[in-house]
Order: sequence, then C-alpha cells, then structure tokens
Amino acid sequence: MKKKIITLFFISISFYKFNYSQSLELDSPLVNNVGGKNMTTNLVKFLNAKKWNDIFPHRYGIGLKDTVTHNLDFYSFKSFATAARVFPGFLSEGDEQTRKRELCAFLANVAQETSGGWDAAPGGYFKWGLYFLEENYEEGRSSYADSAKINYPPVQGQFYYGRGPKQISWNYNYGQFSKAWFGSKDTLLQHPDKLSKDPVISFASAIWFWMTPQYPKPSCHDVMVGKWVPTQSDTLKGRVPGFGATINIINGGVECGNAIEQQKTLYRYKYYKFFCDYFHVSPGDNISCKTQQPFGQ
Repeated sequence: MKKKIITLFFISISFYKFNYSQSLELDSPLVNNVGGKNMTTNLVKFLNAKKWNDIFPHRYGIGLKDTVTHNLDFYSFKSFATAARVFPGFLSEGDEQTRKRELCAFLANVAQETSGGWDAAPGGYFKWGLYFLEENYEEGRSSYADSAKINYPPVQGQFYYGRGPKQISWNYNYGQFSKAWFGSKDTLLQHPDKLSKDPVISFASAIWFWMTPQYPKPSCHDVMVGKWVPTQSDTLKGRVPGFGATINIINGGVECGNAIEQQKTLYRYKYYKFFCDYFHVSPGDNISCKTQQPFGQ
C-alpha cells in the first residue's frame, strides 16, 4: 500500500511539472513550432479572413497606415492563425460555448487595448479595434522599466511600452515572453521593437500573456474555461470567475475595484457583449470587475 502511495505521489509531481512547464518552462523555444505541419488551432472553427475583415476593418496596416514595417495588413487573420497554432490550448478546452466565450473575451480585450474608435466613428466604435500597433502615449513610453525585477533587467536605451494586440508592456513581461518564444530573455529585453516588426511574434505575445499564469494571478485562459478556482481570499475580495476577472488580470490596478468605472473599462464590457452577439453566445456571469480588488491585494 505504501509503495502504491509513493508511486502515485511521484506520478502527481511529474504531472504537475508537466502542466507547469506548458506555461512557464518550455523544453524548446515556441518559435520552433511556427509553421509546424502538425500544429492546428480551433480558431479557424470560429473565424476566417472574411469575418476578420468584418470585425476589424480598420486594423493597423490596412492601406498605408503602417509606417513602421510598411506591411499592408500587419494584423492579418493569417498572422493571427499562425501564432494561434503555436498555442494548442487556446480555444481548446470546454464545450463550444466555452470556447466561443473565451474567443470573445480575448478579442474584446485586445480590441479595447488597441482601439482607435470614438462614439461617432464611421461604422461605430466597435469597428475600430486593432487600430494601433504601439502605445499612443509618447510621454509615458519610458515609464515601463522596473529595475526591481532583477531576473528581467531593463536595458538602457530600450523602452518596454505597449506593443502588439495585447499592448504587452514592462520589462518583466518582455523578458518572460522572450524566454518562452526565443529561448532567451535577452532577445526582447535588448530588442523590444521586434514586437512591432513581426506580426506573428506580435500576436504570439498576446496569446502567450492570455495563456500564462503569473502569480498571484491565474491566466485569462483558465478564468474563461472554468479551470480557475478562487481562493477564500479571492472570494472575500470579490474576485470571481467571468470576463471581469480577465480585466483584473490585465489591468486590475487601474480599472478594477473603483467606485466609478472608467470609460475604457465600460468599453471593454461593451466590446465583450458585442463579440458575444457576433458569435451567438451568452456572455455568462460576472462581466464587471467593479467590486473586485486587484490581484495581490
């Protein structure tokens, strides 16, 4: 009996290490899987280029707006699908309703992060997602360097402001994604502008952030597919499963737990409902993060 228990213990530890490695410590750089013959994604079950053009008609690169790479369609559906194939867990857990809801939550967050819309915009506010490639705030570009993160030190002369669909920012996020994607944290710490030059890497940075838990936060993916179980502390502080928790993960310190919700937060909710209507799925419970204290508090 004792021998069986010991065996089961080591099996469970091995299983834990395997699952942990899927999100944080990879055997080989993710970039090695780009274009792999056996890499598939459920994204193409819900979206195609025609629908992509419909929901993001003013995305960055359409026409001649791309002054960085001169890519006529930087945020193309092809680039999105190529990056998604590297993350097979994305949109692959739960029933069809759960997978659609996860897609809507992902699109809502990236659309608002990059939105160029306004209330009277042609076609409506929700047609202007993915408009920006880089953070549209010149004065604050140097403020995303945290030298206290000694494992991912900022490099002098480099800036870690928001780039890509998720507008990934801060040196520690660039460093962690760089380690996962390239196998070296230094690649993006030294050259953060790569996220603005390669559309597949740009989309991959957004999906990586979505899929990867960073303690004390769960991953957005785990929240949307029902794998995240709130602790007693989470529950007491209002952190519950639902779209609102993804906002808390992404920008909780700024947008969640406030008596008065910011306009950009309200637009996140509206974007989510917009995409849920588009994909014919109910939004589920707990859309708001108004009563949620940020993770880590």
